[in-house]
Amino acid sequence: MQALRIGTWNLASGRDGSGRSADAATLRAAVAGVDVDVLAVQEVDVGQPRSHGADQPAEVAAGLGARDWRFAAAVAGTPDPFRSWTPIEPPVLRGPDQAPSGPHYGIALLSRLPVRRWSVLPLGAGRAKLPLQAPDPRTGRNRWWWFPDEPRLAIAAELGHCTVVATHLSFAPHTALRQLVRLRRWCARLPGPVVLAGDLNLVGPVPARVFGAARLVSAPSYPATAPRVQLDHVLGPAGLDPQRPGAHRLALGDHRLVTVTVHPR
Repeated sequence: MQALRIGTWNLASGRDGSGRSADAATLRAAVAGVDVDVLAVQEVDVGQPRSHGADQPAEVAAGLGARDWRFAAAVAGTPDPFRSWTPIEPPVLRGPDQAPSGPHYGIALLSRLPVRRWSVLPLGAGRAKLPLQAPDPRTGRNRWWWFPDEPRLAIAAELGHCTVVATHLSFAPHTALRQLVRLRRWCARLPGPVVLAGDLNLVGPVPARVFGAARLVSAPSYPATAPRVQLDHVLGPAGLDPQRPGAHRLALGDHRLVTVTVHPR
């Protein structure tokens, strides 16, 4: 029985507590001491002006020492608040042997262990819009925007003894619940045991009940500075014997890093 340490972290495009975007070296340094075998990362930029054009999944992998990784783009181009996103159909996984093909934004799954097979699942987008403060591209000043929901995705990494699935669900709870039910059906067809890690945008025990799994970490994770609710979860079947669960503040991201060690059979 091999222990596996799993984490999930919302990178927030590499922004620090003051909202400044980190360069590539700072991004690598932020994860250099993270003790995980597999890491799910959300809100990941590739070639975006706001994050110094960095290839963030590659930089996080370098800092983590990950042997393999995949990035799935939810948005092609530079996100803006004036339009709804067009899903990339079919969704494409990019790995370490492929160069970026323009600016993208999405999620990533990184592994220090060999991966037998990668797969991706599109989950669609909700119709709700979220009010957020962000810089006006014309003036640079912060203002309120109504941001459309982005297309959502899940990435699965089939390891030698289990499958880890990474995702970032909709900010609209009713849409996130529907996506989680779809994920549950998909995961039932993957080699088990299956562990789901990600920013599920659902609080407390709700996602574990809907997904039909055990809540392996119970700790507030958002906001990173003084967390009040748990949006970031690691879920898996009962019997994985979760050890050293916790939520840790890193120098970057607006959520805390959530980690746990499990013992898949």
